Amino acid sequence: MLKGSNATSPDSDAVNQENGEEDGWQKIGKNGRPVRPEKRAKSSKGSYPAITHSSHARIQNRVRISDLQTLALYLLADDGPAPQWISCQHHHAVKKVVVLMVPGLEAAMFDGKIPLESPQLALESFEDGAKSESAEHSTGSKSSGKHQPDVPQKRLHISPDDYYPVKLKSEQLPEPLKPLAAMFPHIWPVRTPGDEKTMRIHSPMQAMLSASIPLTPEEKLMKKDKRHKGPIPQNNKVWKNERTAITEYVASLPELQENEYVIHPAWFTTGERQADALAKRKAAKQSADHGWVDTNVSRLEDGEVPEKEIESGSITAGRNVITMDCEMCRTEEGTELTRISLVSWDGAIIMDELVKPASQITDYLTAYSGITQELLQNVTTSLSDIQARLLELITPRTILVGHSLNSDMNALKMTHPFIVDTSIIYPHARGPPFKQSLKWLSQKYLSREIQKNHGQTGHDSNEDARACLDLVRQKCEKGPKWGTSEATTESIFKRLGRAPRPHHLQANGEEFRSGAVVDWGDPSRGYGALARVAIGCENDADVVAGIKRAIEGQDLDEAPAGGVDFVWGRLRELEAKRGWWTRSKTDDNAELRDNAMVSSSGVKDAAGEASGPALYEAVAKTVGDIAAIFESLPPCTAFMVYSGTGDPRETARLQAMQQQYRKEYQIKKWDQLSVKWTDREEQALRKACWQARDGIGFVVVK
Repeated sequence: MLKGSNATSPDSDAVNQENGEEDGWQKIGKNGRPVRPEKRAKSSKGSYPAITHSSHARIQNRVRISDLQTLALYLLADDGPAPQWISCQHHHAVKKVVVLMVPGLEAAMFDGKIPLESPQLALESFEDGAKSESAEHSTGSKSSGKHQPDVPQKRLHISPDDYYPVKLKSEQLPEPLKPLAAMFPHIWPVRTPGDEKTMRIHSPMQAMLSASIPLTPEEKLMKKDKRHKGPIPQNNKVWKNERTAITEYVASLPELQENEYVIHPAWFTTGERQADALAKRKAAKQSADHGWVDTNVSRLEDGEVPEKEIESGSITAGRNVITMDCEMCRTEEGTELTRISLVSWDGAIIMDELVKPASQITDYLTAYSGITQELLQNVTTSLSDIQARLLELITPRTILVGHSLNSDMNALKMTHPFIVDTSIIYPHARGPPFKQSLKWLSQKYLSREIQKNHGQTGHDSNEDARACLDLVRQKCEKGPKWGTSEATTESIFKRLGRAPRPHHLQANGEEFRSGAVVDWGDPSRGYGALARVAIGCENDADVVAGIKRAIEGQDLDEAPAGGVDFVWGRLRELEAKRGWWTRSKTDDNAELRDNAMVSSSGVKDAAGEASGPALYEAVAKTVGDIAAIFESLPPCTAFMVYSGTGDPRETARLQAMQQQYRKEYQIKKWDQLSVKWTDREEQALRKACWQARDGIGFVVVK
């Protein structure tokens, strides 16, 4: 039998005695009122920890995933103030914390909006339908053919507008969810982080496993200052520089492909690959037949500089570094070049030219480009003129620098193999496809305001080029981790690694808290890189076993005696069978997803929304896995389960539609668009994103 939070704890007898009860009986005085016991000093020794919700608490918002993270840090590292949304009693007695992410669980399963039909009920419904059809043929009467229960079962009432948790009652839950009521007292509404402006959902993994570095007093004051606009400048005081050559930041082939660069032939080492790449370029109208040129680099090795020619300590490593920024306008043929600015490594302007597009201009995009009809009136320089000058200027030892330089290279109809892109080396905290703007990066890392005349006279391409140059110089001086999330956030495992373990748990001198990640695939490649233990899994059964191993320290040389203190794990089979697991960027990810679609009978399920008996079985198995993990936990372990998000599929569909529209809008007329994006779609995306951010969670101490 499962031991839930309502089970009798080791100090329950002492609590009963303090309330005037002995062996379940309460003393009554001569006046008929309960006898109040004498107040005694409570001993912290033997006090059992508990995490409870008080009905008197005032909750103003849904619980955030970061609140769950804060709770875990409070329990293990005593980091920060006590959480206000929940009551933690004797939190120092909590020995371990296990956090489990289970995508696919939804509140609608608990209140009956998503029916969980058992195979037996489905069979009875089928048999009843067959009998009704037979009776209809014999008597001529009509019947619905549906199984109607005599008394409808009362389900939990979960309001989407209520921030308070709902008490779990076994009799009000569908059969596969009943075991949860024996483990957890409440179901909590949990909010996944997101951006309302861009209508994006942030990673629920990052929200749990990545913690913001606390702000300095100066940064806190700046954040409160209403006069300050934009990001808070990056703190340099605690940063340790790691001088790095610019060649370390040259984009790799996968990075170029992911950022939609047209690839230079030098990247392809065989004639077959070059021919294949050329065929694709011709199909995309990006070959010499369509005005494209490739810089004079025969092979990647031509860009290498002998050590004897490199000055000691040089961060350019003997390369000729040129920063580029272009402005474009919209023409009948799409987007075309109107201005190009080149800046050398020492900040000198190499080129600043206006360019006359070959096609009729339909929109000068003055608010962005600063280009007007008057500026181009007497310009005769063409794109081919600029290409010829660049082919003379750019050598195999040249590195081109820019921000989202793929757009500039497309406007130039040119390819070059050696690219440093500030949108890549200063990645967005949420990862691709998100990118920070050059204006934001300049405010954050250069404390410089650029593009002040945005919307009036447009951008200054020389100013933008210099900002890119300074960002790259700073990156070279500071090191590879500068400008990444590691400079502003830290892994929860790193934060826990600074917290000492309780003295009674230390076997060999001073020891610190340790953590583990148990996930599908290779968790050491991502958020688990800084975890003491990383256990890769191929199915949910492996996850269940892996969490038990990490907690107990079984056969794990990396784990301390008695196992790790914190474990994050993820169950994914329900996510896959509901059609939520859709991203398969790598071969191993696609293979894992296919494995997750295999049912318990060994038959591969069809991709998409599982329903009826298939959904019943998937939910029942997942809840069974949660129960198995709960049973394996030692006493005084805090156990948290969260779904991550709600159903993300409609959001993903509309976001893909919006992306396709934006891509086509740059090169096609309105009546030629295959996808049209209006206010109706905009509002639909906003609603879908808001709903997808609604998840659920459970919290208890075993």
